[in-house]
Amino acid sequence: MPTPVADIGVVGLAVMGRNLAMNMNDHGYVVAVYNRTAARVEEFLVGQAADSNIVGVPGLEELGAVLKRPRRVMLMVRAGDPVDLTIDALLDVLEPGDIIIDGGNSLFTDTIRRAQRVEEAGLQYVGAGVSGGEGGARYGPSIMPGGSAGAWDEVREIFQGIAANVEGVPCSDWIGADGSGHYVKMVHNGIEYGDMQVIAEAYDMMRRGLEMSHDEMQRVFSRWNEGRLESYLIEITAEIMGFRDDEGPLVEKILDAAGQKGTGKWTVMSSMEIGQPVSLVAEAVYARIVSAMPEQRSAASQLIAGPSPQIDARRDDVVGDLEDALFASKIVSYAQGFMLFEAAGEQHGWDLDFAAIASMWRGGCIIRSKFLGEIMTSYRERPEVRSLLLHPFFNEALASAEAGWRRTVQRAVGAGIPVPAYASALAFYDGFRTARLPANLIQAQRDYFGAHTYERIDRPRGEYFHTNWTGEGGDVSATTYEA
Repeated sequence: MPTPVADIGVVGLAVMGRNLAMNMNDHGYVVAVYNRTAARVEEFLVGQAADSNIVGVPGLEELGAVLKRPRRVMLMVRAGDPVDLTIDALLDVLEPGDIIIDGGNSLFTDTIRRAQRVEEAGLQYVGAGVSGGEGGARYGPSIMPGGSAGAWDEVREIFQGIAANVEGVPCSDWIGADGSGHYVKMVHNGIEYGDMQVIAEAYDMMRRGLEMSHDEMQRVFSRWNEGRLESYLIEITAEIMGFRDDEGPLVEKILDAAGQKGTGKWTVMSSMEIGQPVSLVAEAVYARIVSAMPEQRSAASQLIAGPSPQIDARRDDVVGDLEDALFASKIVSYAQGFMLFEAAGEQHGWDLDFAAIASMWRGGCIIRSKFLGEIMTSYRERPEVRSLLLHPFFNEALASAEAGWRRTVQRAVGAGIPVPAYASALAFYDGFRTARLPANLIQAQRDYFGAHTYERIDRPRGEYFHTNWTGEGGDVSATTYEA
């Protein structure tokens, strides 16, 4: 029996698994690695991991033998069945008190189910969202763990040690029970969809509406990255605008069909199940779906006429208003995301710390930005105010950006340039600030054709009425129903 020497095991040596193992090694941890394809272990040991302290093993039994107790095994395998199959195998190897960590993009409901199963076997389970791509995994990601509460004391040092660090604060903290970590990572990815869409809409307005060159757009994005929009995604957008191959800007040669791996869709599905209006992320998902129809769009462009996309206004005015639209829409998107967190926390019994979540996202992850510091500060100073739209900083920012935001949507509609994120965010903003919406008519219609009942503004909430809308002589009668 070999002497236990490794602090943690990593199962799965695709890009993220390899880079996390190297990151842990850099921070002084001995890592044991296993991959179902043995050749990948050997390639890693003689390649990227050469001259490291990483230990390769041929199987899961050997992995269990070289790990110190409690044994910590981090799965970096493809989400879905491969996770369950690996857990099945590990339960035959590990012992009570040992910890299984899923570091992939698993659906949070799967993590809830797996946590229950592993805990019933006497082990501990952690679902850890890891964000930052391969660069983050290698040099400092944002890590969002949740699951068996006792496991945090055993993984905290490693996770906070390898995570990104902002102002002395590691971008990793305990989220809560069972699937909460993967839920927070899922919503992070949904917000990421939204951030990318609002940037793409600005690019489209500048490229088609203003016919700006890539050098000019690069300067705009670079300038934006020095102010309130400072973020990783704005930064890389400026770099993309400046990238050339032998024939010119590379971005113009990329097929306009965006892919997706499901986390954005899961965010929208969860919002619908819980009943929260995460409309900007939904529009970002649908925009990708529309983009994935290039042949149909090409055919339609020959048959469906529309206005000229050229915008007849001063360029500086349009660009200034675009910045307002992007910033305001971003505020709405994050406000909607945190509304979803509140509802999910109530449904699943998670006590989510909004300020801590914002803090974890300030570094390492794809949506890292200056903006998240304001969210963290707002929730720390006034945690009782749950909607970001009602916090002074964001309320004032929206009031300042509103006119430019509205002008941007008006110009886009007039030019036939789709801005689903800006428009849906503005529609939500207008709906949220409206004391009385036309939903009273919808309730009357539902009661008319389906006897679905309605509440009245002159009676207490929870009293439901049904009217015979076709009563003779216009005589309508109401029946009261208890809530």
